[in-house]
Amino acid sequence: MKRLDKVRKQRDQGRRARVRAEIPTVSLVGYTNAGKSTLFNSITAANVYAADQLFATLDPTLRKVQLPDAGPMILADTVGFIRHLPHKLVEAFRATLQETAEADLLLHVIDAHDEERQAHIEQVNDVLQEIGADDRPTLLVYNKIDLLDDFSPRVDRDEEGVPVRVWLSAQQNQGVDLLLAAVNERLSGSMFEGTLELSPQDGQFRSMLYAREAVLDERIEEDGRINLRVRLQQKDFRQMLSRLQIPVERYFPDVVDND
Repeated sequence: MKRLDKVRKQRDQGRRARVRAEIPTVSLVGYTNAGKSTLFNSITAANVYAADQLFATLDPTLRKVQLPDAGPMILADTVGFIRHLPHKLVEAFRATLQETAEADLLLHVIDAHDEERQAHIEQVNDVLQEIGADDRPTLLVYNKIDLLDDFSPRVDRDEEGVPVRVWLSAQQNQGVDLLLAAVNERLSGSMFEGTLELSPQDGQFRSMLYAREAVLDERIEEDGRINLRVRLQQKDFRQMLSRLQIPVERYFPDVVDND
C-alpha cells in the first residue's frame, strides 16, 4: 500500500502540472491481454513491460506524444481489467486508475480476435462506471486484426464524420498511424494560428504559451515588445486569457465571434 500511496501522490502532482500546462491526457483502457501495453510501446517506442498476465502493468506509465494539430498529449497505460473486478481491488488500484477517470480521451483497446470481445467490452464499461470514468469521451481500438482473415486497418466514423473505431494491429504496427490521426482529430477542435504582440509585462502569458508548446516563432522588437507566432486550440487560448483576466478581444476579436 505504501507503493500505491507513493504512486497516487506522484500522479496527483503530475496531473496538476499538466492542467497548468493545459496538456490533454489520453488513457489506454481495456480487458487484460487486449494489447494495451503493446500498443503503448508501438506509439511511444518505449520499452514498457508487455506480458500475457493479469496486471502486467501496475503503475500507469506516462509518455508525452506530439500530435500535428492537437499538440502535445500525455499517453497513459493502465492496468488490464478483468471479469467481476472485486471492489477492494478497484480501491487498491484507484491510484493507478485515476488517470483514466480524469482523461480527456479514453482509448478502449479490444482484442478483435477474441470470441468474448463483446462481453469484455461490457465488463470494461462496468469498471469505468465504478471508477467514475464512464462519462469520458472514448475511441474504440480494435486490436490484433492480423489474426483476422483478410482484414486491413481502417477508421470507422459516426454520422457526423467523427472517428469512433480504429482497427489495427499493434504487434505488427499496422494502422497505428490511423489511430494517431484519429486521436489528433478528436482532440484538436478549432485551431488558431497567428501572431500575438505581447508587452514585457506579459511574461506569464508568454510562459503559458511556451508550456503548451504553442509558440512557433518569437521576435523581440527594439522597444521590448514581443511578437509570438503561435498555433493552439481556440479553447486553450480562451482558458489562458480567462485565467490571466485578459479580455479575449484584446488579441483575437475574430476568434471570439467564430463560436
